[in-house]
Amino acid sequence: MTTKKIFLKEDEIPRQWYNLAADLPSPLQPPLGPDGNPITPDMLAPVFPMNLIEQEVSPERWIDIPEEVLEILYRWRPSPLRRAVYLEQHLETPARIYYKDESLSPPGSHKPNTAVTQAWYNKQFGIERLTTETGAGQWGSALAFACKLLGLECKVYMVRISFDQKPFRKLMMQTWGANCVSSPSNETQAGRDILEKMPDTSGSLGIAISEAIEAAVSDETGKTRYSLGSVLNHVMLHQTIIGLEVKKQLELIGERTPDIVIGCAGGGSNFAGLAFPFVYDKINGAEIEIIPTEPEACPTMTRAHFAYDHGDTARMTPLLPMHSLGHTFVPPPIHAGGLRYHGMAPLVSQGIVEGLLKPRAYHQLKCYESSLLWAQTEGTITAPETSHAIACAIDEAIKAKEEGKEKVILFNYSGHGLMDLTGYESYLNGELTDYSLPDEELEKYQDALKDLPKPEIKKTGRW
Repeated sequence: MTTKKIFLKEDEIPRQWYNLAADLPSPLQPPLGPDGNPITPDMLAPVFPMNLIEQEVSPERWIDIPEEVLEILYRWRPSPLRRAVYLEQHLETPARIYYKDESLSPPGSHKPNTAVTQAWYNKQFGIERLTTETGAGQWGSALAFACKLLGLECKVYMVRISFDQKPFRKLMMQTWGANCVSSPSNETQAGRDILEKMPDTSGSLGIAISEAIEAAVSDETGKTRYSLGSVLNHVMLHQTIIGLEVKKQLELIGERTPDIVIGCAGGGSNFAGLAFPFVYDKINGAEIEIIPTEPEACPTMTRAHFAYDHGDTARMTPLLPMHSLGHTFVPPPIHAGGLRYHGMAPLVSQGIVEGLLKPRAYHQLKCYESSLLWAQTEGTITAPETSHAIACAIDEAIKAKEEGKEKVILFNYSGHGLMDLTGYESYLNGELTDYSLPDEELEKYQDALKDLPKPEIKKTGRW
């Protein structure tokens, strides 16, 4: 009988995170301050606790996971690795398709891997409140869950279009005791400024980040910090427990290193969590195609410049070297709310520049078509974000069939779609359309980058 589920025992959980920054052939370029000079760790202290700042700038390859964090992760980790045998049969492909099921955490996605960790480190540092932003609501619900477990207050600024489209995500946050508000809001100066200029805006993650950071740094007690669910190095670090578990699981059943590794990418966290341990293998000679996927409507990796840019609309964050559509970008209201961010994680961006990663963009109709095929074969209903990875996995499985090649395909099933059924309803009713960001729109947003410092295009040319 074909093995369909591969489990690890709790004592087999990885006890260290993997830091790709230690192995990138062309190292990351530093974040810059308003004066164009590299920032120092103390400049981040009003925003993040110093123990997380130390992880952000760490050059170490392996970083120990605290036992107290592991004790919380045991609630749902290790997560199963599954084989999509029913999809394979439907496609009549010689490929073996595996997916890491991150939908089984209490909030239903990969996000708690770092939410719990960040909340724990903040608690250790004496912080009492966390602020954050959320797009589709997966990150906001994960941080609300983590804060409740660790006794912290939580304030979430949710992008307006998702706040309106996904009321049950808001209810999840409220169930775990968080305060969730629509962004832009009247609670911050950044929000009021945006509403004055664009009262009918659907919002953006860049705007919500501005509000959350402002709310954190304006607390005169010093007991509030900001928590980010993607993009930054320490967030990528915490998610690598995903790929490290997968390596053990594949070894357990005698499966070879994957030929293709896939993950959807908005800011980069779930993709990095699965892929970075395999990027390490590729750097060291393994032949692996590693594919981050994104929407055609928000083509950060596939069409945007590699540039220094702010992570938020109000330019409160340092300048990061990343693929960016521009900090003024306001995305169209596609249903994959977690993939509507204007920038990409510097570690993922440098991996693209180096040629280690080969991004692809997909239209939302193809993604929903793939989601329905998945639901009607494998049975589960996936998040709109995850559907971009499924669409790519299906493409690669069909390609393997056409080439007559036996391939191992691995992707991250980053979250379920049970809170996103209104998107399915719109698709089934024929109300969704595809949207490609027009060149003139892209260039308009890229104008925000023209007066900012330019990073070097550093690559070895090996890939």
